[in-house]
Amino acid sequence: MDEKFLEVMQHEGPATIVTINGNPASVVNTWMSYIEVDPERKTLLIPAAGMHSIEGDFAKDNTVTITVGTKEVEGTEGPGAGFHVYGKGHFIDAGEDFEGMKSKFEWIRKVLVIDVTDMAQKI
Repeated sequence: MDEKFLEVMQHEGPATIVTINGNPASVVNTWMSYIEVDPERKTLLIPAAGMHSIEGDFAKDNTVTITVGTKEVEGTEGPGAGFHVYGKGHFIDAGEDFEGMKSKFEWIRKVLVIDVTDMAQKI
């Protein structure tokens, strides 16, 4: 995973999750501080209380785009760096990853697991 991306993820800000197959596209938000990044597995673990629209879309196509950014990290044109993260997603409600996230966020019903396929720095 990109070092600049990992630096961005150390800061707080909104994270927007978009699927492409909804009509219209499904869009949900969470906080960057809720996202657990695993650079070795190239995965993101995101606690989900709702996200029903995203979950429903995955039955047809589990392609997802996530946007993150912060003005606290130097970007390509000055203060502020942001990324588009592309991947394939699925939800889990059991297992080690779920239990670890549930211990941090007691309010979750599932965990959205994103297998990152690509990312691009946008600013």
